[in-house]
Order: sequence, then structure tokens, then C-alpha cells
Amino acid sequence: MSTTEVNPAPTRYRRMATLKNPEAFAAYLNELGIELPFDRELEAGVLGQPFSTSKYNIGNRFAVLPMEGWDTEPDGNPSELTRRRWQRFGLSGAKLIWGGEAVAVRHDGRANPNQLVIGPHTEKGLAELRTTLLEAHKEHYGTTDDLLLGIQLTHSGRFCRPNYKDKLEPQILYHHPLLDSKYGLPTDYPVMTDSQIEQLIGDFVAAAIRAERLGFQFVDIKHCHGYLGHEFLSAFERPGPYGGSFENRTRFLREIVAGIRRDAPSLEIGVRLSAFDSVPFAPGKDGRGEPVVIDGYNYAFGADQSNPLALDLSQTEEFLQLLQSLDIQLVCLTAGSPYYNPHIQRPALFPPSDGYLPPEDPLLGVARQLNAVAYLKERFPDLLLVGTGYSYLQEQLPFVAQHNVRTGRVDFVGLGRIILSYPELAADIIAGKPLQTKLLCRTFSDCTTAPRNGMPSGCYPLDSFYKARPEAKQLKLLSKAGQD
Repeated sequence: MSTTEVNPAPTRYRRMATLKNPEAFAAYLNELGIELPFDRELEAGVLGQPFSTSKYNIGNRFAVLPMEGWDTEPDGNPSELTRRRWQRFGLSGAKLIWGGEAVAVRHDGRANPNQLVIGPHTEKGLAELRTTLLEAHKEHYGTTDDLLLGIQLTHSGRFCRPNYKDKLEPQILYHHPLLDSKYGLPTDYPVMTDSQIEQLIGDFVAAAIRAERLGFQFVDIKHCHGYLGHEFLSAFERPGPYGGSFENRTRFLREIVAGIRRDAPSLEIGVRLSAFDSVPFAPGKDGRGEPVVIDGYNYAFGADQSNPLALDLSQTEEFLQLLQSLDIQLVCLTAGSPYYNPHIQRPALFPPSDGYLPPEDPLLGVARQLNAVAYLKERFPDLLLVGTGYSYLQEQLPFVAQHNVRTGRVDFVGLGRIILSYPELAADIIAGKPLQTKLLCRTFSDCTTAPRNGMPSGCYPLDSFYKARPEAKQLKLLSKAGQD
């Protein structure tokens, strides 16, 4: 794949809602010089067609991506807000539920004090979440026989906040010259030891055994967004058996997989992967994101070491080859990190409160992700690939999604934040119903701003349930303060 850099763009971007027809959308893509193919008309059955292999029978081509709410009980059990979200996952109509949301394999690996935890004390609560989702799906769609439901297992690494919403308690694999400074880590901050990593591998395997016992069909061993699994892939300068060479940087994954195959043999395994990364970005003088680049930057998996603003998917291809050798077919591809380059990971017109204005038209970010997935699908046709980055497309989402599935550029269309405002989107598209445009995510980023400020995540602008909560007023005040 040709390298794709972060491109400069005008300071004003067209809102997707203003692109009223295919001609307007095509003209704007041409103006930006973006390659983003789409269909001009929707065809019955393309996105509703099943995906069947010797292992899987999945009823359509939509997947619900892991969506956290920062809303569990302090001990890691689900709350009413958590159960509501999973119920809506079930009624979405999507037949692949990729992990539900990130679930920490132990307390100190939580990204926030209100993240789900999988352990003996939460088994009943997680079983209830699963049942809630399945019952909602069966009530609306008649069967769950063609539904594939997994759970995402995680450890948050350098982004751990297990006890206090405003206090990082990082667990790092190496010292990062930019992120250490960004988050105030001293030069003598301890790095995880090999024995601590070995213990954590055991915790992942124990979590998978519980997931199998609870009836989940697969576990996702999370390798994305700057969390610990992802950090292993960029541990080029870590010495010892868990860093340096590709073999060592993937030892964490391989040993977890071996343990799961041994102790939970009926459980399938998936990996959500940041297929590429970039350097950290920070607000410039005009508020737009600017790359923070240093000489010899070698901390971005899937980036060109000679120019870390460009992609190098040869690293990603090597990782996908490894997954094939481990008999892992389920792969969900994303990019970057919400912490240090959110426009790479989650293209949006409006930044969260701790973010920056987009340094490029968000459509460039969408195209970068979708085209990378298409490139990788061509090279790994036997992998089951879930693509992400679709929410920003809004009214154009069905047309791009259909083209990508119809032409074999992707197997499943992943729906993330748009599910929070419009859970029935997949069902409406498959049924050929007009989109409920008032429910389409417009990327206001309140679902991120809320947890960044200690509140539960949800779609406060469009979901009437969250709109009526007291946090909605707080978010309006935060937004106004950011504009002053």
C-alpha cells in the first residue's frame, strides 16, 4: 500500500449533513483528492447477507464495536446504565457483537474506576449482561442462532486509572520520550518486569476460562489504542523476552493464546488491532492538532520509521500472518489512540474537551482506515476482517459500507459511537428503511468529553435518555467554556 501521510487541509470543512446527494459527496471527495469508493444506490441483501464458514454462522455484515460507558459499579459489576447499553446492542440487529466493551482482567488494569472487570465477584453480573443482550436480540429478530457474541479482554497499561478518575497509575513496558513527558512520568518510573508480565498472562487466561464458562463464544485479546497489548507491538527498545524482535514483541499474545487453547478449548479468539499508528499530536496556536515529532522516533507500530507520519503496513502484514499461524480468523482493525492522536483513531469534526481541532478533513481519516483495511483484506482473504471508522460518514455510511462489502474490501462493517445515538441503524439499513437522520451521530464528541470529565459516556445531544440526565447541562457548560 502506498504510504498515506497526515495531509494539510483547509481550516473549514464541509459538514457531512450538507452533502445531500451522491453527486455532492463525490464532488467533495474529488476536491479533497480522497479515494473513497461508494455505491450510488442501495441494493437489497448485500449488507444483510450471512457470513458462513466451517467455524462461524453470522447472520449479516454489521458488527457492534466495543463501546464503554465508564458507568459500572466501583467493584467492576455492571450498573443499570451498563445493562441499558448492552440491551441496545442486542436490538441493533447487528449479528456480530465484538466484545461488547473492554473488560479488565484485573482491578489494577482498569482504564477508569467504572470499567467492567472479569473475576469471581462479577461472573453473575456479566452473565446477566449477556442474557440481557441475547433476550433483546431474540425478542426483535426471532433467533440468536446466527449471532456471534464475544467479550473484549484488556489491560490498560500506561493509561490505567483503576482507583481515581483523575489519577493515572500507569503500568508501562518501556519509557516513551513523548508520552512519559505528556503524562508526567519521571525517568525512574518502574517498568513492568518479565515476571509481572508472566503473571498477567495467567490473568488473561483465567479471564478467558471465565468467559467460556459464562457462554461467550469468543474473547478479543485487545491490541489497540495505546493500551498494554498495543504497547507490546511498539516495544522495539525493551530488552529481554518481551521486547525488541517481532518474535519477542508478540510473545505476550502467543503465550495467552497457548493458555486459552489449553484451558478453554471451545473458546474462539479474536484480536482488535491498531493496524497503524502515528506520532502524538497536540493543539497548535490555532487549536488545530500538530504532530509532535522527534528525531529517530521508533514507537509507532505500523508507521514508517523514517517518516512516522506515513504508514508502513508491512509490520501489520507480519502480525496478521502470525494470527493466521495461530488459527485466529477474527480480526477487528482500527488505528491510533484516543489519547495521543484521536483524529487518526476516531475522525470527528468536533474534538473532545481534552483534544484539538482536526488537522485534516475527517474524511481523510475515514479513507485512511477503510483503504488500509481493503489493502489488508486483499492480502489476507481468509481472515474475517471487521472495518471501523464509518460513523463519521453519517448519511453516506450505507453507500460506502455496501460498496466495501459488495466488492470484498471488508467482511463486516463496524459500528461504534453511532450505535449510542441510533442503535437500530443496522436493522434499518438492512430493511431498506429511510435513515432516522435526527439520530445520526454528528461527531460532537460528548461521548468522550463526558468520561474525560468524570461522567458516564453516552450520546447526550441525541439520545433522549442521556439528554435528560444532569450531566447534559455540565457538558453544555464545558462546551461553552471551550469556545470562550
